[in-house]
Amino acid sequence: MEAKRELRLAQVQRRRRDNMLASLSALVVVVLAVVLQLTTFVNNPTVAEMAAIEESMEVPSSSRAPTPGTSATATPSSSPSPSSARSTSAAQSPTAASAGKTNSGPVPPASLAAGQSFTGTIATNFGAIDVKLNGDKAPQAVSVFKTLAEKNYFKGKSCHRLTTGKQLKVLQCGSKNGDGASDPQYQWGPVENTPADGKYPAGTIAVARGSGEYSHGRQFFIVYEDSTIPPQTGGYTVMGQVTGGLDVVKEIAAAGIKPGSGSSTDGAPAGPVTIDSFTLN
Repeated sequence: MEAKRELRLAQVQRRRRDNMLASLSALVVVVLAVVLQLTTFVNNPTVAEMAAIEESMEVPSSSRAPTPGTSATATPSSSPSPSSARSTSAAQSPTAASAGKTNSGPVPPASLAAGQSFTGTIATNFGAIDVKLNGDKAPQAVSVFKTLAEKNYFKGKSCHRLTTGKQLKVLQCGSKNGDGASDPQYQWGPVENTPADGKYPAGTIAVARGSGEYSHGRQFFIVYEDSTIPPQTGGYTVMGQVTGGLDVVKEIAAAGIKPGSGSSTDGAPAGPVTIDSFTLN
């Protein structure tokens, strides 16, 4: 009898232990699930963060370091994003833009081009690209580039950035020193004539800029195949279109990115591109 009692007691204790272990295991699973969920929410970028990532990685910019831009972003920028500041050896990525809504430097008034259209040619070492700029839709941008063309600013300047990614296919030109960096002594705004849907058709000519509305400079980009730049970036000023010679830009793009640029889809063109002249009439 004593032996049976001890056996039953041992069985009861074993069942209790097993139940306790099962409960602990379930608790661990729940805790791990909660931790995993929290980790996922913490690590997933917000919409704003995604926009910032896309701007600095793919849009044209005006401030890039040797980033449809002016210096190193895989959307164009004066620092795709196109903006005036990007940071890689042949692209422009976003740079710090003016906090205020004012122009810096000898920026001509928008009235100079308001209501007018200008036609002309960008002559490069690869061939001529015919263009038309629309001062009715982007008066400030066209005024700036008409003035720069008249002063022969673009003579000898390079097209320092080529993007060949799925969403962004642009050739970016006009950097002061050929490295994609923006010029803080020459910045202007506002952003004009931006596509609400983020679609930039082949042949579009737009202005690279940094992260701010008044961070445009002297850089521009030509879209050689239909491209998309997320509207969350603030968009890029479309000032005109290519009317002839888009095949010249496509030829440049077909050669690809220069080896050593740091990216296979965003960097300096494989063959150096130089602007011989930029005329507008």
